[in-house]
Amino acid sequence: MIAIINYGAGNIKSVQNALLAIGADSRLISSKDELLAGGFTHAILPGVGAFGEAITKLKERELDYALHEYVARGGALLGICLGFQILFERGYEFGSHEGLGLLKGEVVSFNKNKFKSSLKIPHMGWNEINFTKQNSLTKGLKPSEYFYFVHSFHAICDDDLALGVCEYGYKFIAAAGANRVWGFQPHPEKSANAGLKILKNFKEM
Repeated sequence: MIAIINYGAGNIKSVQNALLAIGADSRLISSKDELLAGGFTHAILPGVGAFGEAITKLKERELDYALHEYVARGGALLGICLGFQILFERGYEFGSHEGLGLLKGEVVSFNKNKFKSSLKIPHMGWNEINFTKQNSLTKGLKPSEYFYFVHSFHAICDDDLALGVCEYGYKFIAAAGANRVWGFQPHPEKSANAGLKILKNFKEM
């Protein structure tokens, strides 16, 4: 059973459908008590919207504390899109906002000065991730795979956390993590077979 963190900022239905496609059971969790008392070993933190608003919604439900406790107990966590971004220490979307701090790094806007004139923000559509390392989350995938992106901000972190990079105007971190906390900037649940493979690998971690 995989917990899907439902805090009012997530692409919930698509995640549920993708988990059904890989034969995984899931349950929507919207409070700290549900997460910590549910005996979950795996949880997904989805997200669509703005960094600061997402953090506020998590705090209102005390899910920020619960996610730290869940990870401390050894639970596996996968952040998707905005859910990936808020795993980091700070984000700069509409101001400066403290993140969950489960991963070291920050989230910044694309630097348009480095872009070609034809590139637009948000970065939307299919693009390639080049995996910089192989682990249990990328098992069975090619060194490069296409995933579906929708975002205007991206993570900056140390190379030891980076799992994969994408190029849009310049190279940016598209997947990162350590131990049992991982995140993807694109949407695995909307990324056909490669995305379903990521979710299946996560389920089996």
